[in-house]
Amino acid sequence: MFEGVMDHAVYMKRALEIAQNGWPAALPNPLVGCVIVKDGQIVAEAAHLVYGGPHAEVNAIAALPSDVDPRQCTVYVTLEPCSHFGKTPPCADLLISREFQRVIVAVKDPNPLVSGKGIALLEQAGIQVVSGIAEEEARQLNRRFFTFHEQQRPYIVLKWAQSQDGFVSRFPVPANRSQNMISREAAQVLSHELRAQSQAILVGKNTVLADNPSLTLRLAKGRQALRVVLDRHLEIPKQMSVFSEEAPVLIVNEEKSVQEGHLTYLKIKSGASFLKDLLGELHKRGIQNLLVEGGTRILQVFLDEGLWDEVVVVENPDLRLGSGISAPIFAMKNSFRLVGEDKVFYHYKNETLPANGALSREIF
Repeated sequence: MFEGVMDHAVYMKRALEIAQNGWPAALPNPLVGCVIVKDGQIVAEAAHLVYGGPHAEVNAIAALPSDVDPRQCTVYVTLEPCSHFGKTPPCADLLISREFQRVIVAVKDPNPLVSGKGIALLEQAGIQVVSGIAEEEARQLNRRFFTFHEQQRPYIVLKWAQSQDGFVSRFPVPANRSQNMISREAAQVLSHELRAQSQAILVGKNTVLADNPSLTLRLAKGRQALRVVLDRHLEIPKQMSVFSEEAPVLIVNEEKSVQEGHLTYLKIKSGASFLKDLLGELHKRGIQNLLVEGGTRILQVFLDEGLWDEVVVVENPDLRLGSGISAPIFAMKNSFRLVGEDKVFYHYKNETLPANGALSREIF
């Protein structure tokens, strides 16, 4: 009646594929897909599509034809069914109430509110559970979620744009910002898509003063991210674009901790532990995914400390500056993809290691 071991990978692969339908609307929840199989045929499938909405198991069960007996079905789910009341009821309870007899799980949920409890509930109800099918693929799909819970920090993406000869900016910085643009239109859209995928965007004081960025979404759709600004002595004028009311701002400084409307001041002492203290504070605030946009000194410290998960470098191959502010010191690989006319290099920490930097470790 039930599918064999050789079939598990096939159906789990499908569950992983449809899980991606939740990107990025389901964030910060994990991406989850669910496939229900009877007699070797998929009879229902669904994903968790939006944060706060029904989970994948709920959607898949809702799509199950009324003439299909759940007791004759196998459920494939890319993440352990939840066992607690959050924004929705526990999926484990739903599976039990519908009397499914077999559940195949890709990976255990790292969230301590679940972390094995969902599987235990299913097994206590007499449901056969098989786990660890396509586990690495499932972890990769939700690498942000796993990093947040297992390393107690956000998943960190470092991003910068550079000229063909390795500079991120002219120096002195031109008063006209358009004269200092490195990447072109298509790559700028990509940058905004990265912002749309992030819960927080971090920059330093010098980047704000030089570029006056708003750090908001204009070229992509999505939720506005928390803007994290490092301003040690609160020197950035309040009329700068980064302080607009379009999105909340976290101002990290050494002077005060106070809430003023959409501005939150967070006092953290500079020093060797500053970066880890900051990431710990972001973790407390539920920030799973952090995009670091600069400048060079800040990016270099993240690299030197090994506190990164992805590096995205946009290079304009037609632009040579000759001099200016150098890009971070980083061992870039040769492979890239073209976005418009610009090259985009993607690096993952498990693929490559950064070169040792020699810049100052004080970042604000």
